[in-house]
Amino acid sequence: MDIYTPVYEQMKIDIQMNPKARKVKLKTRSDTPDINNLQKCADFVHAFMLGFDVIDAIALLRLDELYVESFEIKDVKRTLRREHLSSAIGRLSGKGKGVKTKLAIENATKTKIVTADTKIHILGSFNNTRIARNFLCHLILGSPAG
Repeated sequence: MDIYTPVYEQMKIDIQMNPKARKVKLKTRSDTPDINNLQKCADFVHAFMLGFDVIDAIALLRLDELYVESFEIKDVKRTLRREHLSSAIGRLSGKGKGVKTKLAIENATKTKIVTADTKIHILGSFNNTRIARNFLCHLILGSPAG
């Protein structure tokens, strides 16, 4: 219902979920106020599927300048293997200092960051996601969190 309500009632877009086929279908209605709502709803559902909270993803429906940027840790440094890859992931999303580092980056850049295995997803405005990506790349390359 958290996904259905903003899409159907606020944006006036029909939504159909097919769990067997693992697909979500979106369709405009006769009372849809703006055709761009269809793209906004698609971005909202995509952000939710990437792992963002519903509350964070709803910001995509309300604000035009937000988008999601995704990249892999191996895009930054190809030679990371085994322990080094685990260390890089730990610096980004590990317990203890890693969580503080991630929250500090999110608060400083006004973005939301989700790490899923070796993929990193950043939700925010263009300039803010660029700054957050630069911070994360420095962490992956081994710079200290400070």
